[in-house]
Amino acid sequence: MASQSEVIDRLRATFRSGVTFPEQFRMTQLQNLLSLVEENEQLIQDALHKDLHKPKFESVLSEIQITLNDLYFAMENLRTWMQPEYNIGKNLATRMDDCFIRREPLGVVLIIGAWNYPLHLILLPLVAAIAAGNCAILKPSEICQATEQLLAELIPKYLSQDCYAVLCGGAEDTKSLLKNKFDHIFYTGSQVVARSILLAAAAHLTPVTLELGGKSPCFIYGHIDIQKAAKRLCWSKFFNTGQSCVAPDYVLCTAQTRDALLPALRETLQTFYGPDPGASPDMGRIVTPRHWRRLMDMLEKSKGKVVIGGESREEDKYIAPTVLVDVLESDALMQEEIFGPILPILTIESLDEGIDYINRQEKPLALYVFSDETSVVTTVLNNTSSGGFCGNDGIVHMALPGLPFGGVGASGMGSYHGRWGFETFSHRRGCMNRSWLLERVNVLRYPPYSDYNLGWLRWATTFKKNSWGGCSVISLQLKGRRATIAIHPGCGFSSVFTAASQWSKPASSTRLALTHPIRSV
Repeated sequence: MASQSEVIDRLRATFRSGVTFPEQFRMTQLQNLLSLVEENEQLIQDALHKDLHKPKFESVLSEIQITLNDLYFAMENLRTWMQPEYNIGKNLATRMDDCFIRREPLGVVLIIGAWNYPLHLILLPLVAAIAAGNCAILKPSEICQATEQLLAELIPKYLSQDCYAVLCGGAEDTKSLLKNKFDHIFYTGSQVVARSILLAAAAHLTPVTLELGGKSPCFIYGHIDIQKAAKRLCWSKFFNTGQSCVAPDYVLCTAQTRDALLPALRETLQTFYGPDPGASPDMGRIVTPRHWRRLMDMLEKSKGKVVIGGESREEDKYIAPTVLVDVLESDALMQEEIFGPILPILTIESLDEGIDYINRQEKPLALYVFSDETSVVTTVLNNTSSGGFCGNDGIVHMALPGLPFGGVGASGMGSYHGRWGFETFSHRRGCMNRSWLLERVNVLRYPPYSDYNLGWLRWATTFKKNSWGGCSVISLQLKGRRATIAIHPGCGFSSVFTAASQWSKPASSTRLALTHPIRSV
């Protein structure tokens, strides 16, 4: 079995050969990845059920279909994404030059996945890395061993082994892997581990994308259809047993709204999971005994009052959907991301108080506002900051490939999904191709320097909005004589100086005036 460094060296040699650069190669690998998911859907479902007790519905929706949608989106748009960008703002001095932006692959990238969505949190970054023309090493979470082993088996069967590799192992193996130089590191997980990722990346000045989490609030305020709100809140909170980085972590609402919400939550949970959620095939389990004990410890330390749920079983890592009230900002449940089926409700008295509470905390990965009043949703949106935002629903915004997904501040840095992932794994190379002509213009920047030349250059290199697309008129007064020169669309910088060169060198009192654009004739 090849060592980590040998695998990295093999992939780097492949990248340097340029094999991943052509569009056809990228498209072929994306098609192969699509086949991997489509042809092994049942194996994927079985692995996810073994690791997380995920019901089929959630596995298909949040692991398989979200991956397929991102693949479809990338394959549909890849050619457009790869095209050079020519819509570059230019000044008069560069009007005749060929200026553009190329998206170029970074090289060999490292993708470190997370255990809560062990398939899509590895494959979605991989879709972006392939589309951008990179080689990639995948490090799945060792906590979900069934999914980890399935990926290690399938990736080499469907994708080029010279370009993509899966490296399995625990925390020590990851630490060893991070000692190697990569061209980008993409990590999804906790803030604690993210700090060690950053330290390791700093040694090689490696850029990183960190998809973390945080305490994402659900702010319910004003007029609201309480039954619909309860259904959408319960689904987004208890989906995947609350083990989602974008799950609503807590609720902010007035006491009046809380009192109306609680009966609706009870009714909704009864409808979703029956009288005993632990017996429902639609309720998952906590991933490991260690994670179960962490959640139970937080629940036991909380000073809040359990009003719904609270039941648990250690033998099968079960915790019932649980709701608490009378929870304070200083409560044990409010000190870190919960990441489980426990929902605290905090009360506020006004819209401003709720916004102030949100802004006192670290910036969350997502922010949810439930209200029938558009002004409430808009006010919260305009006065807060979060990685993503969704009004009147939860977690669904992350399923749309056209929206960037990522954190801000403590909830992460960088984004992906769709075009945003392609950009993350691409270097935007600014390019300019200049002609050998117009040397009469270039002499202005050569020594010996003069204020006269500097004045011309400052004028020619200043970006003037809406000037170069129309017809501009300049007025020259040289040695007492006056001339007017029209710069028509497309005539460029040379016309000005060709005309001006017919005059003898002006005195220091030369005046140059640029009037407003006029219509060309």
